[in-house]
Amino acid sequence: MNLRLTKKVYVESFGCSANLADGEVIAGCLKNAGYILTQNPSEADILIYNTCAVKSPTEDRMVSILKRVPKEKKLIVAGCLPLINFERLKREVKFDGVIGPAPGNEIVNLIKKVEHGEKCLILKNDFKPNLSLPRVNSSPVRFVIPISYGCLGACSFCCVRFARGKLRSYHINEILEQIEKAVKMGVKEIWLTSQDLAAYGKDLGLSLTDLLEKIVKVKGEFFVRLGMMNPSNLLDLMEEVVEFYRDEKIFKFLHLPLQSGDDEVLRLMNRFYRVEDFKKIVSYFKRKLPWLTFATDIICGFPGETEEAFQNSLKVIEEIKPDIVNVSKFYPRPGTPASKMKMLPTFEIKRRSKIMSEIVSKISLEKNLGWVSWEGKILVDEKGWKNSWIGRNFAYKPIVIQDEQDLMGKYLNVKIVKAYTNYLEAKIM
Repeated sequence: MNLRLTKKVYVESFGCSANLADGEVIAGCLKNAGYILTQNPSEADILIYNTCAVKSPTEDRMVSILKRVPKEKKLIVAGCLPLINFERLKREVKFDGVIGPAPGNEIVNLIKKVEHGEKCLILKNDFKPNLSLPRVNSSPVRFVIPISYGCLGACSFCCVRFARGKLRSYHINEILEQIEKAVKMGVKEIWLTSQDLAAYGKDLGLSLTDLLEKIVKVKGEFFVRLGMMNPSNLLDLMEEVVEFYRDEKIFKFLHLPLQSGDDEVLRLMNRFYRVEDFKKIVSYFKRKLPWLTFATDIICGFPGETEEAFQNSLKVIEEIKPDIVNVSKFYPRPGTPASKMKMLPTFEIKRRSKIMSEIVSKISLEKNLGWVSWEGKILVDEKGWKNSWIGRNFAYKPIVIQDEQDLMGKYLNVKIVKAYTNYLEAKIM
């Protein structure tokens, strides 16, 4: 009997949507190679953790999980952690194999070596797996497509670029083939993901608008959620991109990270834009798309952030009023220029984060209250607690409804009856 056919494998992914898509491919390639996938880690012979290490607390959590793996199990550590902090991984975790992000079918070769007693290390950050590799989809409604890996940036705080490498875009036809295939399978929500969606195609002489022009012509009833775009790369494309946002297939959802509302801090962060550039993009999108759901990111307590600089960030947030703000405390990451800068006191970073979070929560609730009494169509794409379901409207607003039936993947007409900070509540019409 083939030894591999008796092996049960547990795969779990953490972090960003690109990592979740990578995990689906890892599972698909292993299943295709004859391994048995299990949802129960205690049943597995081999455990694969597809890790994230974007922040220090995330890294700590990953290491804690990995250290709890029983010694009799084979442990494979995949994803970003091995390339971000291999020294710590080697020091604190007993593993049998290590591989970087997006390994694709290479994961099968690694496991074969591990099964034969070899301790296998593949510390590469330039994998670009074929998009047509088999996958085990985690959702019947949603399909995540990495349109590129890596980025063109060199942010002084970012460790992900060490793990994900330089920009590597897929050709338009490869992406279209996956969208058409997913839609035929019944998928109704396509996520386009990347470290920076606005940088797509620059390595191929293409642009995001070239891709969007083809996507909106794909036949079928489905929505597309565009991932994070950096202001420096979106600035020159914004007028063309907004026109594609008008298409009914595109969720009116924009994720544009600010990181700081102070130009000097942006310079220290090595971000290639100014605050006015950011505000120009936001103003243009909101003017053209009044119902836009706008998300951004803020780092509190970056080295060199004075009290005045922090107040500048607060002013920008209060002025642009984002629907969603991902507030992060600054943590120095291994190998980054920011890790060598003089840190602010921890208590001061926490204080600023608390102030920012309170203002953000207030704005988010105010924005959500504006949706009360709205009536329209939503797509149910997630199971909530007990008898609740989560749907999304055209602006990608999370809308919770109560029903005992299985509503996954259904389109429903609803009326929003209540608003909370992070979601809306509705009743079915």
